[in-house]
Amino acid sequence: MTFSIAKPAARKRRTPDRFTRAVCVAAASWLLAACSMADKLAQVGHEPALSAIENPTAMPGYRPVTMPMPEPEPPVYNSNALWRTGARAFFRDQRAARVGDILTVRVAISDSAKISNATKRNRTASDSVSINGAAGLESIINKLLPAESSASALVDTTSSGSASGDGSVDRSESIVTNIAAVVTQVLPNGNLVIEGRQEVRVNFEKRELVVAGIVRPEDIGSDNMIDSEKIAEARVAYGGRGHISDVQQPRYGSQVLDILLPF
Repeated sequence: MTFSIAKPAARKRRTPDRFTRAVCVAAASWLLAACSMADKLAQVGHEPALSAIENPTAMPGYRPVTMPMPEPEPPVYNSNALWRTGARAFFRDQRAARVGDILTVRVAISDSAKISNATKRNRTASDSVSINGAAGLESIINKLLPAESSASALVDTTSSGSASGDGSVDRSESIVTNIAAVVTQVLPNGNLVIEGRQEVRVNFEKRELVVAGIVRPEDIGSDNMIDSEKIAEARVAYGGRGHISDVQQPRYGSQVLDILLPF
């Protein structure tokens, strides 16, 4: 006598449906909005706090700059001479040249762009199929067709489509200010990597200005200042946080709906 034990059927793994995923995403978005809302509620009646002064090289996301460098040239000293081959100046000045030195950047940006385009498309199509004579078979076709149909008008289609689009861009930007930057790195060819941050608080609005890039020591003036147009790989950010900036932004609910709704 033999016995057989039936194995339980393997349970089919259920995958979450779209509704469940949508609920999870909505819940996560609500939690994030709640955390941000709690921070804003804690700041009611208080002006925006200024950030602490920090080492730029220790901030998250900082990476040393690596650029193509020429072959190093060893210094050559001439006998009975004070001049050293490869030296940039005979006397040392007070312009920024080493890590930790400070220089002033003149930020002068004036940019404008205006673009306008329009697109329009129309299409009309008409098709008609009929059988007026087919060796006497049209009478048989008429019998097969419904009472309100006839072989003389089997197919009659008409389609039309149109599309139009207009777009325009009218942008104007202007920034004129000065900001002090710190030399964070000296590249092998002598160029300086600089970064500067500035925060200004007026009542309940805080303005932030960030400037970073690579400069040549020769472009630094005798007053230890340099124009922003002479900065390579320039990164300039100007923005703000506060009551006015909050009013100009859409509410959290609108931002969540813009992300979730496909239309």
